[in-house]
Amino acid sequence: MVATAVLAAFSSPGDARKLHLFRSHSARRVPPARVVMVRPQPVHYQWSLGQAPRAHSDLVAEFGKVGLNPGQYVWASSIPAGETRVVIDRLTQMGYVYRGNKLIGAAHVSTARQGHITPLGQWSVLEKRPFYRSKKYDNAPMPWMERIDNYGIALHGGGIPGYPESHGCIHLPVKFAEKLYALTRIGTKVVIEG
Repeated sequence: MVATAVLAAFSSPGDARKLHLFRSHSARRVPPARVVMVRPQPVHYQWSLGQAPRAHSDLVAEFGKVGLNPGQYVWASSIPAGETRVVIDRLTQMGYVYRGNKLIGAAHVSTARQGHITPLGQWSVLEKRPFYRSKKYDNAPMPWMERIDNYGIALHGGGIPGYPESHGCIHLPVKFAEKLYALTRIGTKVVIEG
């Protein structure tokens, strides 16, 4: 096992032999290491319209990003005309914003922690407020709040620790939430897959 680790540090088994790490120059030839290709495994969604996987592909195509770090977001420099729609992926903790059929923004988000629910399905923005406080959870601040159901689930600026940690809302990076708020209206479509 140690030999394998040492061998991995060199570009080829021949390099290791030149340094006399294993045997003399007359040692038998070491077969080349076998390369095993690992293919990405499909992500299994509990419920999906296929919009989240497509949004990820669009993120790679539009912004050249495979993923984002917690709290990170990307936003297009120009915004085309068209209807705004939001796609949330609970499995990857990502949120995507489209204008028409063009992806214009994406962010790492945080959805419900264990014991709470961020509901799957097709929703619409029902209410918008630039600043709001939770009536259920210790008067918690909810900047750039956009409520999507009758029980208080909303998109809003909040903590993004890199894992699901909300009480059900979709936490967005605050600056991203502000940009999104400027583009949405009552009735904007929100799809939550996962």
